[in-house]
Amino acid sequence: MYDVIVVGGGHAGVEASIAAARMGQKTALFTLNIDRIAAMPCNPSIGGPAKGIVVREIEALGGVMGKIADKTALQFRILNSSKGPGVQCLRVQSDKIEYSKAMRDAVLAEPGVEIVQKMVESIATENGKITGIICKGDEFIPAKAVIITSGTYMSSKILVSSTVTHSGPEGDPTTNKLSGSLRSLGLKTFRLKTGTPARIYTDSIDFSQTTLQPGDDKPYYFSNKTKKEDVIQEQYPCYLTYTNDETHAIINANLEKSSMYSGVVEGVGARYCPSIEDKIVRFADKNRHQIFLEPEAASLDTTYAQGLSSSLPEDVQDAMIRTVPGLQNCRVQKYGYAIEYDAIDPIQLKPSLEIMTVDGLFTAGQINGTSGYEEAAGQGLMAGINAALKNQGKEALVLKRDEAYIGVMIDDLVTKGTLEPYRLLTSRAEYRLLLRHDNAYRRLSHYGEEIGLLSEKDYQEIAEDIKTIDSTIEELKTIKIPHNDVFTKFFESKNSPFETHDLTIYDAVKRPGIELEEVLDLMGMEVRHDLAFQMQVEIKYEGYIRKAMKEAEKLRSMENIRLPEDFDYEKIDNLSIEGRQKLLAVKPITMGQASRISGVNPADIAILAIVLKQRTQSK
Repeated sequence: MYDVIVVGGGHAGVEASIAAARMGQKTALFTLNIDRIAAMPCNPSIGGPAKGIVVREIEALGGVMGKIADKTALQFRILNSSKGPGVQCLRVQSDKIEYSKAMRDAVLAEPGVEIVQKMVESIATENGKITGIICKGDEFIPAKAVIITSGTYMSSKILVSSTVTHSGPEGDPTTNKLSGSLRSLGLKTFRLKTGTPARIYTDSIDFSQTTLQPGDDKPYYFSNKTKKEDVIQEQYPCYLTYTNDETHAIINANLEKSSMYSGVVEGVGARYCPSIEDKIVRFADKNRHQIFLEPEAASLDTTYAQGLSSSLPEDVQDAMIRTVPGLQNCRVQKYGYAIEYDAIDPIQLKPSLEIMTVDGLFTAGQINGTSGYEEAAGQGLMAGINAALKNQGKEALVLKRDEAYIGVMIDDLVTKGTLEPYRLLTSRAEYRLLLRHDNAYRRLSHYGEEIGLLSEKDYQEIAEDIKTIDSTIEELKTIKIPHNDVFTKFFESKNSPFETHDLTIYDAVKRPGIELEEVLDLMGMEVRHDLAFQMQVEIKYEGYIRKAMKEAEKLRSMENIRLPEDFDYEKIDNLSIEGRQKLLAVKPITMGQASRISGVNPADIAILAIVLKQRTQSK
């Protein structure tokens, strides 16, 4: 008997299994191939807008993705560096071979996890409660909790033009019976689609026709445990090129041959990561689209053409690719394809990621309708934590929308559902200035320590960093900048006045264009690079942060009003018809969650508040 069984060895499965094991659960990770653990069948990168902050949050909670992403990165780059801190984020170009190996080794090294290479075909239950799994050959394996992290492997099909192959990514086997088992338990499933572009031999690309995209000179890392000597010293370059009128003409002339437009595709594709043919149709006014050329691994001579995802026939893809500057004489190692698979409607989940109607059954990752390795890992971590907490008889950990992007994502999924592959964006967060890369440890590390994923030593190191930040900011309010030639020239170079003799470092940094590290360097003061960045953000945006925190407190007041599980919405008078239907479907945990359900209007919330008050007074 296992405490927790995790089905699927992708990014969600790794985080789920390691988290559950570290919380004292006897855990088994079921996967079809140990060498495909945490594989990167699509983009070989980790991070990006919002997603990079999720990786940082995983680290703050005690997960593993960030450390491994740092140590197997080929390039580090902060995106949106010219914009505000609420949208800045880290993205690394990953070595997909080394990343997968390191993840496999992390699972193998975890003493509480057993890796089992077997096909899981169905879920076993009794009286609405999970009892275990059934593998190929009708082998029953008991468990107290099961987490399904099947990714794109449930009843998946590879699509190229009108050709359909029943297969998982890169020719892996697909689990054809598992989604049928879920439907037999009353769960609603639907089809989704994603895709991947061609891989091109690197030595056949003329990079002189493209624009260099280098890494950062002073890189930030996902993990506070990562040191400079742990990461690549000579970063690999990426390159930017574009499609053109000739590219678009070839695509338009062959649209009916694409799986998207030939009628082969049943599922809904990703709005924010469309195929190149979908881009041409949807954005017909654009005469070019960006194509990023990115290395796949140090040991491979292949380049990933981000932005050229396609399900066109190989001969059409070949002609299309050769119209792109730099790729005219390229050799293609593997052509692009679309993949279609089963997912469940996430509105059937509790905020803990447990299925409402099956006690002890959790789901995480692309099975819940998301896209991306980072979204999957974040869900996997939370599912692993909550499966362990459930087995321990403890309350689930549910992150709030003002605490984490992981909280925003899960709340969106379980409250609003999705009809297409969900991608986390900074615009989805109401309080993105509070959910920054630099303050993830401040926001979440106490949870990691409380549940046992962060050691006391690691947590104390984090607490010391936070103490250093706060005390140094207070100190900077008292240190005056000397009125000498060095600083006179410095402020003149920044077009900033320097007439007063009592200007503190704190007040100076509040000015546009004045960087804290530059001032500290001139003052002969040393502060760690990553801590200085957080201090600067806290100083420059103090007023905005305070305002956002006040607004978040109002949201918290709604989140603190819990709705009883046995609330019978059918018997509550005066609810709108749509509001009643949506409340019955979602079964919100708090008044705050109820207020965010599409179709539940303010009048419905007011009625719920009255009924809840009457119910409380009658007890």
